[in-house]
Amino acid sequence: MATTAAPYGLKPVKRADGMAYAGATSQYLIDPAGEATNLFYGQVVHIGADGYIALSTATGADGTTNALPTGTALTGSLGVFVGCEYVNDQGQPTFAQYYPSGTSNGGAIRAYVVDDPNVLFQVQADGAMDQSDIGANTFFAAAQSTSTGNTATGNSTSAVDATTKTTTAAFRIVAAASPISDAFPDLLVKLNPGYSSMTNAVGL
Repeated sequence: MATTAAPYGLKPVKRADGMAYAGATSQYLIDPAGEATNLFYGQVVHIGADGYIALSTATGADGTTNALPTGTALTGSLGVFVGCEYVNDQGQPTFAQYYPSGTSNGGAIRAYVVDDPNVLFQVQADGAMDQSDIGANTFFAAAQSTSTGNTATGNSTSAVDATTKTTTAAFRIVAAASPISDAFPDLLVKLNPGYSSMTNAVGL
């Protein structure tokens, strides 16, 4: 039972079309000169204007000032970051749960992203909900940032807002993954069209 607030970001668990999710990810690049924020497992990311992966800040509470990414008219986020690969200062290949801010080695830094718009993600809500919230939309309870994660585990610490809405927002609540009456229920959510760059036609 989800009786305590212990958010962990977005975890890919299954596909909305009923097919098995086999852990598929796509590779993208992080700026080899160093990205300015930490990127934690379970955070939503997008492709920045420079063509590299960046953290999607704002909450996704609407399609304008709180869109993902921030301040866009729904260009859409790419998907969910689940790790990275780079060569460390000792010349060793490093596979990491999260990307530490400013990491730079002059070579390729590869990000692994779940970019399939049909994937459902498990995420914790920041408060109590009820059955009527299933099918509604939700958004991050607080904007993602370089500090919305745990550097010991490498995991995101983001939750979604328990106050749902019927108007546009980043995530559709598909089902409850723990009893919906829990104090902090776990949900299954999907990125809504417009908030995923894989389901709209707007470029950067």
